[in-house]
Parts: sequence; C-alpha cells; structure tokens
Amino acid sequence: MKIVLGFVFCLLLISCQKVEKKDVVESIETVVEETPFAIVVHGGAGTIKKEYMTPEREKAYKEKMQESIQTGYSILEKGGTSLDAIQAAINILEDSPLFNAGKGSVFNSEGKQEMDASIMDGKTLNAGAIAGVHHIKNPINAARLVMDSIGHVMLSGDRAEDFVKPFGIVLENEDYFYDENRYNSLLKAQEEEKGILPKQSAMINLETFIDEHKKGTVGAVALDKFGNLAAGTSTGGMTNKKFGRIGDVPIIGAGTYANNASCGISCTGWGEFFIRTVAANQVSSLMLYKGLDIESAMNQVIHQAIDSLGGDGGMIGIDKKGKIAWEFNSAGMYRGYKTSASEPLIIEFYEKNKVVE
Repeated sequence: MKIVLGFVFCLLLISCQKVEKKDVVESIETVVEETPFAIVVHGGAGTIKKEYMTPEREKAYKEKMQESIQTGYSILEKGGTSLDAIQAAINILEDSPLFNAGKGSVFNSEGKQEMDASIMDGKTLNAGAIAGVHHIKNPINAARLVMDSIGHVMLSGDRAEDFVKPFGIVLENEDYFYDENRYNSLLKAQEEEKGILPKQSAMINLETFIDEHKKGTVGAVALDKFGNLAAGTSTGGMTNKKFGRIGDVPIIGAGTYANNASCGISCTGWGEFFIRTVAANQVSSLMLYKGLDIESAMNQVIHQAIDSLGGDGGMIGIDKKGKIAWEFNSAGMYRGYKTSASEPLIIEFYEKNKVVE
C-alpha cells in the first residue's frame, strides 16, 4: 500500500512540475508578445514650407519615408534588434537622392561630398562613427562596423575608407553622388556668399531653394522587443561647408545618443549648435537627473539651449517605455513612426511637437 501511495504521489508531483513548466513557458511567451516596440525616423529639418512643396515632391518624400519606416519596423516585428532596424531604415534614405545623406549628400565648398554618420547601442553604450568620408555608399554601415569591430568610436577621412573597404563596405565614385539640384544649390550658395545674389532671391528655383536651405540629415531611433534602444544618424552636412568641417552627427552625445536607462535620440539641424549644447545627451541627462519626461526634456533643449544661441533644427526620440516624441524650431521636419500598439504608420512634415504613448 505504501508503495502504491508513493507511486501516485510521484505521478502527481511530475504532473505538477509539467504544469508549472508549461505555465512558465506560456508566461514568457506572453511577456515577449506584450513587450512594446517602435521606430521613429527623420529625414531632416529646415525651411520645408508648404508653399515650396509641390504635391509630386511631397508624395515622393512620403513614399520614401514610408519605405524606410516599414523596413525598420518589419525587422522589429520579427524579433530583430533595434540596431539592425535603424541601420536598415537609414540605408533606405541614404540610397535616395531626396535626402541629404549617402547618395543625396550636398556639396562642400570644394564641390565634393564629405559624409558623416554614427550609431549607438543603448544597452551597452557602445558607439561607432565615421566622419569626412567621400566615397562610402552607406556611411551608417561603416559606423556600425567601427562600433562592432575595433573598440574605437570614430574613424575619419580617407584612412577610414581604407579600413572599412575590406569588410564589404561599398565605396562609390564621385559620379554616384552627383545630383544637379544639389550642385545648383552649391553654385547659388557661393554666389550669395560673394554678394552676387541677394539671399532668398525671388528668382530662385523653388526646388533648389528647398535643397539649399534645408540642413538635412537622416536618422532613426528604435526600441526592440528585448527593451533595447538604439539610435543612428547619417548626413552630408551643410551646402558649401568648408572642406574638413565636421558637424554634430558623428559626435556621440551631440547628434546621436542612446541609453536604455533613459532614451534614444537622433538630431538634425545646424550642427555647430547641437555640438555646443551636447543636445542629444542633454535630453538623456535631463531625464535621468531631473526626472523630466522625454517631451519636456526635448522642449528644454530645443527651445531654450539651442534657441538661446541662435541655432535651429530638431530631434526625434523614444524613451525606455516606448514613448515617441519629437521637437523642432525650424519651419518643418520630415519625420514618421510606427509602433506595435496597433498604430498606423504616421508621417508628418509641418506640425509641431508630438508625443505618442
């Protein structure tokens, strides 16, 4: 009888263990399914006033932004990392001549492209950046390689290109980056600089006007299913910039920052002012040390720190709980987002600040 009772007890114990194990597995699966994930992308800030935007041009920008956001979101949806998502999203914009990054990069004062990019992992605080490169098709890919491979944070110039080429980073010749509108923007900027043309001349071509005065940059921030934030930014800089000039984009904490304890941030605008205010990191610090939410922190950085110095631009971000926000003091900023909370893909150009819970 004791043997039978002991046998029954063992069966009950095994059964309970199986149920508990099943419950644990189901619980883990539920947590994974309910973990929020999101991506927000920007395509530059500047004077993109409605009166200068034709319906055809606006449609082209929206379609390319949509492709970028959806590409990154699909990676997150399948359980991919925030780093992979933002890199893929930025690649779409770098490959389009519409945006001032990669193929669409503006010309410097020598008539060449000098591109910068950076990426940061909010989990580890590892970061990589590339600066002043002329031939790299997708600078964000080179920045990711720097972060993942050598323990350095930033490489610059021709030697940076020498380093990344053996690792499969694609280099292109100067013809690949040539765009007539961009080149005309350079010529007009140089004429204005010499006093030949009045600024914002009524005779200026509207499409060139947009390109010339848009301090464009592209960037993305994502939160993945594992709760990890990442941010990345890529740019061709400013039209007619002095050769050798480096803006905020490759400087970690100025144009790009990510920290799982606070937020991920990507900036766009007049880079010198974002460097001087350490804008991206300042948002994170205001959240960590003053307890501000992401919207309030962004507002303080853009409308107090940068405004007070005479700078302009904007930023996008996601906090550790998946809240999306953006802020800018320019006439507009190309930006859009998609979240896992049954949100449609949203793209906006002109409306001001936004917070998405």
